[in-house]
Amino acid sequence: MSETQITEWLASQKQAMIDLLRDVVNIDSGSYDKAGVDAVGARFEKHFAEHSISSWRESHDTFGDAIHAAVAKPGSNEEPILLMGHRDTVFSKGEAERRPFTIKDGRAYGPGVADMKAGLVMNVFVAAAFKRFGGSPHPIKVLITSDEEIASPSSRPVIEREGRAARCVFNSEPGRPTGNVVTGRKGGIFMHCAVTGKAAHSGANFAAGISAIGELAHKIVQIHALTDVAKGITLNVGLISGGQSVNTTAPSAEGQIDFRYVEPAQRESVMSAIEKIVATSYVSGTSATLTIKGEFLPAVQSAASKALFETYQGAARQAGLTTLQGEFSGGCADSGFTAAVGTPTICGVGPVGGLAHTADEYLEIDSIVPRAQALALAILRS
Repeated sequence: MSETQITEWLASQKQAMIDLLRDVVNIDSGSYDKAGVDAVGARFEKHFAEHSISSWRESHDTFGDAIHAAVAKPGSNEEPILLMGHRDTVFSKGEAERRPFTIKDGRAYGPGVADMKAGLVMNVFVAAAFKRFGGSPHPIKVLITSDEEIASPSSRPVIEREGRAARCVFNSEPGRPTGNVVTGRKGGIFMHCAVTGKAAHSGANFAAGISAIGELAHKIVQIHALTDVAKGITLNVGLISGGQSVNTTAPSAEGQIDFRYVEPAQRESVMSAIEKIVATSYVSGTSATLTIKGEFLPAVQSAASKALFETYQGAARQAGLTTLQGEFSGGCADSGFTAAVGTPTICGVGPVGGLAHTADEYLEIDSIVPRAQALALAILRS
């Protein structure tokens, strides 16, 4: 096996990569659509079988099954290099039929095309390249998860377990529109605040009412005031609902809170402040509860992760990506879980794309091959 064999074979597979990408984009796989998510998994399992790669499922009753695959030289017992990514999307059932995979002016479109089905396609073809030419110096493990878009409630323990066992992790979220990769990410906590008041006729019996909406409004102002943009701390109450009718004092109200932070130490202080706000009754007689609905950990670049990035950057230059740099992202991803267990991790190594979570999401088709080549070369040097 040589570097040239690997990179030339990957270049020859561009159309095959596009064909697989078309297949998986044209399958609805919203996070709560287990059947759809598992159908995408089955398509990747077919790819593994076609390339004689061992794969297996780790089942889950509610969310999609985790898909595992491995390529290793006979007798190898070294720590594997983990290629990671998720196959769920934010889109509802029927989206793939409404706007199926298309290519126009060098860009591919369709639900999840960049975030992150293209990265998964890249990962499985890189694994196939090493299988074809005798394996890499270190075993390669592929993990395809099912629920990242809702903070990985079923996948997190799997990711952390596989991350602890790995030599290093490449998370193939989309490359930035700049062409860069991601070397750091914010952590995020998604919460639900439910407020209880007391209903009363707002004209005939106003004094007997206790407004849950009024209470929620006070809490929103206090929660938003915790934002410190300079420190990377942001609070956003992005959804609210409540009340019974326009002429009734609201007996209930609820808000959904998005909290983002940079440093692990920031989590405790801000969460303590949020909990105090929720426990305080600004409108006498109200009560409230706070529930964490999902959480991502920050991906903080360690010295080992920095060294891994420098290895990848050198490989990327050889693949023609001469201006590639590392970027920090305010978005969250599963890479935070592997970084938090101490495994060298970089993220955003997938093909380049943008406008994720929208109908305008796109993928730069010509980025597929060089990003695959860069990953393969980085594996050989890691």
